Amino acid sequence: MKAILALADGKIFRGEAFGATVEAEGEIVFNTSMSGYQEVITDPSYRGQMVVMTYPLIGNYGVNPEDFESSRPRLSGFIIKELSGIPSNWRSRKTLDAFLREYNVAGIQGIDTRALTRHIRDAGAQQAVISTQVDNPGALVRRAKESPSLVGRDLVKEVTCHAPYDWDEGEWEMGRGYGKCSFQRADGRKPFFVVAYDLGIKRNILRRLTQAGCKTRVVPANTSADDVLAMRPDGVFLSNGPGDPEGVPYVIENARRLLGKVPILGICLGHQILNLAMGGSTYKLKFGHHGGNQPVMDLRTRKVEITAQNHGFAVDGASLKEDVEATSINLNDQTVEGVRHKKYPVISVQYHPEASPGPRDSSHVFEEFVELMKEDHDQR
Repeated sequence: MKAILALADGKIFRGEAFGATVEAEGEIVFNTSMSGYQEVITDPSYRGQMVVMTYPLIGNYGVNPEDFESSRPRLSGFIIKELSGIPSNWRSRKTLDAFLREYNVAGIQGIDTRALTRHIRDAGAQQAVISTQVDNPGALVRRAKESPSLVGRDLVKEVTCHAPYDWDEGEWEMGRGYGKCSFQRADGRKPFFVVAYDLGIKRNILRRLTQAGCKTRVVPANTSADDVLAMRPDGVFLSNGPGDPEGVPYVIENARRLLGKVPILGICLGHQILNLAMGGSTYKLKFGHHGGNQPVMDLRTRKVEITAQNHGFAVDGASLKEDVEATSINLNDQTVEGVRHKKYPVISVQYHPEASPGPRDSSHVFEEFVELMKEDHDQR
């Protein structure tokens, strides 16, 4: 079945439909990862977006239930050069096409994703529409122009959990899959108890917290700071998530009320929210950072790590207050990639130290969070 991809600026791409034959709209962005399409599709941070994969062949290892980063696909549409209809992997349970059809997600293949990516780099991320039902490019462009942007929208409420739950799953191992963790710390002490705000949290973040020896309770995004403190946590985690950080003022306010009362770690959207809570500001990037090859320099050690990233907004480095310092920057565009508070036990990073997909150069961030909690515990 033929399909059309129409961008708000009038650019048109024609291809073939796969997945669900439904109309879809959202902000179009590109992801440079060579593998990990299943993790990308199920990452809640892509809520409200359509993703272009720059790697030309997608679907060659199928889909399996162990590599989901949430319970289901979260993006609006999936755009690729060529779909592999015959998956080859011992863990595969179904094809990518069948997976997207099951969850009613629109896909389009057979377009020049290289040209599309170059266009997004030049023109910027923008609203777009995929359609198999309307062969009228002009009408689809108008629809893309009229669709709501991410700026100011609260997409977190669409992906957060509805009730608190505890997490005890560790990392995947050959022969047993994801095992339950015994929460043994190297120093023999009881595990740290972490309350994690679910702003669209990825499962592998929870697994990394578990592997670091943390017992984690996940709570909805609208949980009050008082309710969190009543749980007597050793630390609080602010997760990744979709959209504009300024679209969730209630999370910013709760983060502000937690400052100085408990060690805090923020990742991605959590990083942006923490910086807003500390008096900084954020802005929208032209086309964002999405993929597994972003170079980040630690300003303290000058060490460079290759990181996984997925965000369309960034912290304004010029807005950082005197008691907040940048700890790392992106070497591609000099954007702020990490900060720490000089007085409070607070750290945050823009990149994804848990990867999935991507490199794990920066997985030490979870150990740094544990050290913050240890130091805070020893001082009390």
